[in-house]
Amino acid sequence: MDGVHFENWVELKPEFVKRYTDLLGEDGFKEFNDFSNRYIQKSIRVNTLKISVKDLKKRLEADWDLKEVPWCSESFWINYKHGKRYDIGNLPEHQLGYIYVQDAASMLPPVVLNPEPESLVLDMCAAPGSKTSQVASYMNNTGLIVANDFQGKRLSSLGINLQRCGVHNTIITRMDGNRIKKQGDGFDFIMVDAPCSGTGTLRRNPKIASMWSPGLVKRMASTQKQLLFRAFDILRPGGILVYSTCTLEPEENEAIVSCLLEQYSSAKLLDIDLNIKRSPVITEFDGIKYNSEVKKCLRICPQDNDSEGFFVAKIRKTP
Repeated sequence: MDGVHFENWVELKPEFVKRYTDLLGEDGFKEFNDFSNRYIQKSIRVNTLKISVKDLKKRLEADWDLKEVPWCSESFWINYKHGKRYDIGNLPEHQLGYIYVQDAASMLPPVVLNPEPESLVLDMCAAPGSKTSQVASYMNNTGLIVANDFQGKRLSSLGINLQRCGVHNTIITRMDGNRIKKQGDGFDFIMVDAPCSGTGTLRRNPKIASMWSPGLVKRMASTQKQLLFRAFDILRPGGILVYSTCTLEPEENEAIVSCLLEQYSSAKLLDIDLNIKRSPVITEFDGIKYNSEVKKCLRICPQDNDSEGFFVAKIRKTP
């Protein structure tokens, strides 16, 4: 249903409209609102732990159109050739763990993290496991991933998805991310895909619009700051940390990263060089100026790549 528009599919609060018009500009907000009222195109990631991209394409190409996602070479937007069909999760390839049904934008954090084999990795907010399994595939099931989540009810889906994908270099833990302790010299790589207000996912979850409020944004920002600071503390010198959210709120994105840069002189933002259309990074919002280095972060709106909205920052801990 690419490009199909549903009138009033997403109903936005007047306060939200004003905020995002200020944030994106009038034309940018109109585009944002238009794409928020469209079905999101389906995408899959090939689980290279079980099958090669070439062999997976051979299995699907007779019945499915596959268009490569530019920033993730093992991933495709997928459309059925013989009419309307969207139950990709019912395909044998999904049940066998050959593919993971995953939004194209959500593949960004592991791509940016780019963990090395045999390394020690922390996925601080891991459930339901799409990004964890992606990280495991990049590590070729070597090293060790600590897949943590705070909500116990989400751990079952995490375990099931990792098992389905044949991931065996991972242990699952349940604790508040703020309580995770440093291991040896610290983790080599850490991914903090933080809980957020989710305003980049309206087209997939319209209920986000009714749940949104400035108070929610502030509460999320407080939690995100604690998680990011803790992650940086337990990262080894020279290690890489990726912070990401699926919201477009500056208070949860650029503001959080800016706080880290001001607090830690050893935090260095790295450029993110990917084949992706991006929106301008927010360097000032609501009268507050952020550290100029935040310009190196990646911010995408739904209209940029016909995906979810997402924010990603790549941080190195200098020795």
